[in-house]
Amino acid sequence: MPFERPRATLVCGPRDCIKRRVVFKSNLVSYISAYPSAALFIPTGSAMSFVRLRLTPFRFARLTQSATRSSWRPTAIGSRHMSQNIDRDSTTGKAAVPFGIEPSRLTVTKTMSPKELPPSKSLLFGRTFSDHMLRIRWTEATGWEAPSIEPFSTINLSPSATVLHYAQSLFEGMKAYRHEDGTVTMFRPDMNMKRMNTSAQRLALPAFDGNALLECIKELISLDRQWIPKEPGHSLYIRPTLIGTNGTLGVAPPSEALLFVITSPVGPYYPHGFKPVPLHGTTEYIRAAPGGTGAYKLAANYAPGVVAQKSAAKQGYAQNLWLHGPEHWLTEVGTMNLFAVIKDKDGITELITPPLDGMILPGVTRDSVLALARNHVSGVKRLGGLPDVIKVSERPINMGEIIQSSKEGRLVELFGTGTAAVVTPVDRIGYNGGDVVIPTGKDGMGPVSKPLWTELVGIQTGAIKSDWNYVVAQ
Repeated sequence: MPFERPRATLVCGPRDCIKRRVVFKSNLVSYISAYPSAALFIPTGSAMSFVRLRLTPFRFARLTQSATRSSWRPTAIGSRHMSQNIDRDSTTGKAAVPFGIEPSRLTVTKTMSPKELPPSKSLLFGRTFSDHMLRIRWTEATGWEAPSIEPFSTINLSPSATVLHYAQSLFEGMKAYRHEDGTVTMFRPDMNMKRMNTSAQRLALPAFDGNALLECIKELISLDRQWIPKEPGHSLYIRPTLIGTNGTLGVAPPSEALLFVITSPVGPYYPHGFKPVPLHGTTEYIRAAPGGTGAYKLAANYAPGVVAQKSAAKQGYAQNLWLHGPEHWLTEVGTMNLFAVIKDKDGITELITPPLDGMILPGVTRDSVLALARNHVSGVKRLGGLPDVIKVSERPINMGEIIQSSKEGRLVELFGTGTAAVVTPVDRIGYNGGDVVIPTGKDGMGPVSKPLWTELVGIQTGAIKSDWNYVVAQ
């Protein structure tokens, strides 16, 4: 139905938004082009309840993407899965504006100069990259363009690109594992996609369909499958990144962006066994503050930590224990989430991690450790080696409690969790001129972290079956 020029608003009923989604999308595109200052009324639950939105380009893109995105279903093509069907205007037969990432539009250009695979024993984290990468451009005018897998290469940016001046950049980190039977899986990538979208919202970068991006990443990993080392403890590190690329100075939401994914074969974080690390309880620097960006995986959160890490290293410590406020609340360990294990005065073991209060990054490994521990407590799956009775807490903990429990012999262990190392044990904390000694076992791990690490690694490598594993290829 064509729009009448005098009309200043568009009312979308349930039938228009759902049954005639393609026509609605095409008409809405035409409407906003003709009336950029228009308003949109959409039902919010009943036919008489509406919400009014000013159609800014950002809201317009988000609205049309969520309201009219085509539902794609994987179709087997050999050992691959590609989606099918692109929304088309029922009146013209032409493709509608593709605001969402469409796996069916993925193109693949293979490298003409494949690199030689390096010996697995020589791998250093983040130094070697596979033959191909995934790129998906976004513009305010057209939304997400067709995804493309192409040879790994440099990115051409204007010197005035917003990512270079205003740090409009975010990323994720996840891994693909090769199982003994040859199956390739990723570990809980849906959580990375959710967190990446949350980070994008915080920077006013474009949102996307996480499932659609995962389909494209699957194709990338399948193409570079030979880059996944076969040796135990090895994996393929995956780095999705989203940056603002429009070449205009001025702090504003970007009008152009680039989402790209690169992969890197990596070896075990501790090739010669676990080595507990000493931490510097830094009071000179802070990692995050309430209302800031600590809960998001933004590039801007990491560079400021380099100076603090160098300062800790000069004092003989491997990383920082980030403290906050005059009470010195524990927040994170380096770039990892933090766990402490303390026995209460009745001898009950408590697994403690700081709550997600807006300063703490919601780590995938953190969430997995909590889930495994709670399943143990509830009896869903008991883990050998964990105490029969254990309390699992997400609560604040400060250095005063750590010191007191250490003096009373109730401090059991302290460790960090993250994608790269999974679990990192801590053997001491430098604080206010002295060291707080943290107990560790003969193998470097503690009595709680070891069984949790064993279960996690067993799931990731396929030795333990779990629905946390996302199958890439078989």
